[in-house]
Amino acid sequence: MRLNEEIGDHMRTRRFAAGLAAFAAMTLALSACSGETGGGSGGGDVEMTLWQNSTTGPGQQFWKDAIAAFEKENDGVTIKMQSVQNEDMDGKLQTALNAGDPPDIFLQRGGGKMTAMANAGQLMDLTDLISDDIRSEISEGSFAAETYQDKVWAMPLSVLPGGFFYSQDAFDKAGISDTPATIDDLKSDVEALKGTGIAPIALGAKDAWPAAHWYYFFAIRECSPKVIEATGDSKDFSDDCWTRAAQDLVDFNGISPFNEGFLTTAAQQGAGSSAGLVANRKAAMELMGAWDPGVIASLTPDEKPLPDLAWFPFPEVSGGDGEPGSMMGGVDGYSCSAQAPKECADFLNFIASSEQQTKYYEAFQSPPVNSVAQKSVTEPYLQQILEAYNSAPFVSQWLDTVLGQNVGNALNVAVVDMLAGGSDPQKFIAAVNAAGAQG
Repeated sequence: MRLNEEIGDHMRTRRFAAGLAAFAAMTLALSACSGETGGGSGGGDVEMTLWQNSTTGPGQQFWKDAIAAFEKENDGVTIKMQSVQNEDMDGKLQTALNAGDPPDIFLQRGGGKMTAMANAGQLMDLTDLISDDIRSEISEGSFAAETYQDKVWAMPLSVLPGGFFYSQDAFDKAGISDTPATIDDLKSDVEALKGTGIAPIALGAKDAWPAAHWYYFFAIRECSPKVIEATGDSKDFSDDCWTRAAQDLVDFNGISPFNEGFLTTAAQQGAGSSAGLVANRKAAMELMGAWDPGVIASLTPDEKPLPDLAWFPFPEVSGGDGEPGSMMGGVDGYSCSAQAPKECADFLNFIASSEQQTKYYEAFQSPPVNSVAQKSVTEPYLQQILEAYNSAPFVSQWLDTVLGQNVGNALNVAVVDMLAGGSDPQKFIAAVNAAGAQG
C-alpha cells in the first residue's frame, strides 16, 4: 500500500532479493496537532503522543484498538492519538521538530526526509531496541529502507509500490480484455473508456503529489537506474531522459484522459476525490500507491472494498532507458522523536508484531510488512502487486521523498503547472534544476 537498498538523502536504488514480499498498506497520512512530547508525568506514569494519518474508518479504528491493547499490557502508559490529514503532515511535523516540540511517535516517509531528521538529531536510534522476534519476522531489506549510516531510525510497517487500481467491471464494459502493457495500449484503453460515460482515469491534482506521480513513473521508464540514482545525489535534471519524461506526460495529457476538473480535484478525501470517483464508479482507474484499496473502500457507498477492484503496473514506454518492470514506491514506517521515552520503542515493536500486522492489513487492505502476517493476504490484486514488486529489477522511492522536502515539493508543484499549461517540458526542467541548485 521490496527491498535491498541503500538509504541516504539521495535517490535510492532498490534491488530486492527474492522472498522480500514486504509491503503493506495504507496511506498513513498524519494529522497535525500540537505535539506534547512524552516522558514521565509523575508517579512513574508515561504519556506519549502519536501522529497518524487515518482520519476515518477502519484505519483510524486500527490505531485506536492498537493503542488500547498496548495500554492494557503496559500499566501506567497512555498514548494520545492525533489524526492529521496526510497533505498537512510533512509541513506540520517539520515545524514541530524544528521547534523542539514533536510528537513522540510519528509517520516516517524515509529517504532524504528521514536523513535530514537523523542528521539534525531529531530521531531516536532504534537499532538496538528492535526485538529479536520482530527482526526474525521482518526482512532485512525492509529495515534497510529505514536505515541511514548503519542505524535504524524507523520501524517499517508499509511497503507501498505504485500502479493502477481499476474497476474490472468498467474495463469489461469498455470491451478491454487485457490490461495495457505499453503507453500506446493505455491510450487506446482511454479512448475505449470514454465511450462508456465515465472518466477513464481519476486524478486529484489539487494535492500536487498525485499528479507528480505520473511524472515519476514516466521518468522511471525513460531514465536508467544509474541516472535516477545520480540525480538523487546531484539534484541535477540535465540528462535528456528527464525532459523526455516530461514530454511523455504532456503528450499523454493531450488526449484528455483525466476526470473533468482534475486540477481542482482532491486525491483522497470525499466522494468527489480521485479515489472517490473510482469508489463510486465515476472513473475507471487511478494511478496511486498501494494504500489506495483501503482509501477506495472507505469511500464506497457501503464503506466496503470495491468487489471488482484490480491492479496493473505502469505500462512500458517504447525506447526508454529504464529497466522493464521497474517500480516506484515508498517504504513507510514510524519513528520515535529523540526525546521520546523508551516505551516508544516498545510500542513500535508491538505494532510490528504478526498479530497487529494482520489487523493492520485487514484495516488498510494492503499486505503487511511482517512475513508471518503476509500469509493472511488473500486478495488477488494484492498478491499480484507483491509478485510484481518482488520481481522488479529496480525500485525507487517516490522522487519527492528521495529529493527531500524543498526540492521534492518544487518538483510536484512544477508538474501541476505543466499540466495546467503554465509551462512546457523545457521550462519544467529549468524550474526543477533551479530548485535543485538551491538544495
